[in-house]
Amino acid sequence: MQNFSRVLSQWLCRLMLCASVLGPAPQALAQQINPPSREDFLTLARQGWVYEVRTARHQRETGAAEVQFNSTEAALGPICVFGDQPHAQSARILHIFSDLLSDIYGHRLAITYAPGDINNCPRRQRLYLRLYSGAAPDQRFNADLQHLDREFDIGFPRGWSEPVRSPGQVNGFFGRRGATAHLLINQPPVGDLSALQRKYHASLLIEELFQAISFGSDILKFERATPFLSKLQEIPVNLRTLPWASESFMAGLLTSTPGALCSFDVFMLHALAGANLRNTNSPALLGFIETHFEQLRNQTLQTLANPGYASVLDSGCLAVPS
Repeated sequence: MQNFSRVLSQWLCRLMLCASVLGPAPQALAQQINPPSREDFLTLARQGWVYEVRTARHQRETGAAEVQFNSTEAALGPICVFGDQPHAQSARILHIFSDLLSDIYGHRLAITYAPGDINNCPRRQRLYLRLYSGAAPDQRFNADLQHLDREFDIGFPRGWSEPVRSPGQVNGFFGRRGATAHLLINQPPVGDLSALQRKYHASLLIEELFQAISFGSDILKFERATPFLSKLQEIPVNLRTLPWASESFMAGLLTSTPGALCSFDVFMLHALAGANLRNTNSPALLGFIETHFEQLRNQTLQTLANPGYASVLDSGCLAVPS
């Protein structure tokens, strides 16, 4: 079990008590009437990006290398997409996300599409994305993690496995041979889609991509009367007894968070890119935001004005501090 202590799963698989999918903000009108303040943005940055690092499975070894969340490395690093053939909506979102990162970081997200299995991906990718349709692929998910263990020397114990806990999840690992992240996303089924299905599956992919690249942490939100300000905010909902493909489950999750990126999320991508910190989980990030707030605000407004990004933005939470 000693080697297992090197595992860090900072982005936890979503429990069904806390919705991880994104939907339209019901307070969109209030959001436009009462735009967020500068302090609102700083508070969210503090909650989502400067947090205590905890291992999800086991304590790390004494003397293990310090865990550092380098979002620039993640945004510029390669991603391998494998599993089921990408749905047209999945491919479109990946392309738009690459465009967005190109505008902000000056470099496109390098995407490789590998047929079928993770073994067909180039070695030691920064991000691995398995797309699947239908039932949760528990066996394939665990085979993926064993592959990453061999590639990055993570240190899973022999015979270890875990179930797929959410239709959209991302796990980060810091092994002896570097850091990597595994994304598992349930994508739309083949055939005609309802508006609910399109929004639900788009939300899964947008949220996990943003979280894996930015290293942002989930932010629980308990006040339903206040508007959403970030895609990482989540109102707890209990949907544990519902099948993931059911309309009740999809609709329920789509009430828990914004439908896609908010203005704050775009603001944070600009902040992460501009700060260029080796470890973005640092008070230095907050200092950079405070010092360069107006510049970051103006960059955010410019990005939001690009119509090419409309499908990964939630129109209900795009107001910025005045």
